[in-house]
Amino acid sequence: MAWLKLLRPKQWSKNVLVFAAPGAAGVLGDIESLGLTFLAFVCFCCAASGTYCWNDALDADEDRLHPTKRNRPIAAGLISTTQAMIVGTVLLAIAIGLSFVADWHLATVIGGYVVLTVSYSAWLKHEPVIDIASVAAGFLLRAIAGGVAVGVDISTWFLIVAGAGSLFMVTGKRHAERLELGDGAAAHRRALAHYSIAYLAYVRGVATSVAIVAYVLWAFEQSAQAGNAVLFQLSIVPFVLGLLRYALLLETGQGGAPEDVVLSDRVLQAIGGVWIILFGLAVMGH
Repeated sequence: MAWLKLLRPKQWSKNVLVFAAPGAAGVLGDIESLGLTFLAFVCFCCAASGTYCWNDALDADEDRLHPTKRNRPIAAGLISTTQAMIVGTVLLAIAIGLSFVADWHLATVIGGYVVLTVSYSAWLKHEPVIDIASVAAGFLLRAIAGGVAVGVDISTWFLIVAGAGSLFMVTGKRHAERLELGDGAAAHRRALAHYSIAYLAYVRGVATSVAIVAYVLWAFEQSAQAGNAVLFQLSIVPFVLGLLRYALLLETGQGGAPEDVVLSDRVLQAIGGVWIILFGLAVMGH
């Protein structure tokens, strides 16, 4: 159970982002493309669990000061740092090795993700602004990996939406940590000492605005090329409502674990379901 908790399979839900680019390109109906996308998903699951091992090993002392993270297996003394680092290294090697089955381009993306996340655990997380940019970049690499795995062109608007949306979610996570830890935030994560609630709200506002504008421009660009223009345009509504709903949840102190927010809020799930239906129908009829 301790090892399962360390590897965090619940966090693998973040890796569904690899299906975004192939889904937007409408190629997931092809068995080969679906298989390659799933391979990219598995690679990211291995890479993510590997980096969690390294992150928790490096963060053990700081985690012991956190009200909930002190229960993590390494911080609680259930798994040694050496064991975690060995298993983490093996998982990272598996992730990179498997990615070559698809294409060396995917291996490059996975390798970049590994370098980024290990650098984050060792150093970047302590640098304000760079820390949130690094985590957001990790989400963006997930989105890029899907397109690279199946060899589809990735829209510039897609990358902007993915990047801005990732920054929005990561900043929301920092906001939740700042509220939860209060004046003791810096003891757990040094970069938090530099973030005020007002500043984090400002960054979320900028990220939300960029994501919405980019999505609207993408939707109208696609509608101009399609016969079912109204579906692309209609998908803007649930997309915007989803961001606004998530922002409201952040204001209540949620967001420390984005996957928990998505899995627990029924209204947000309903909005997301409507968006998926409209988006899927629009892409299929493209």
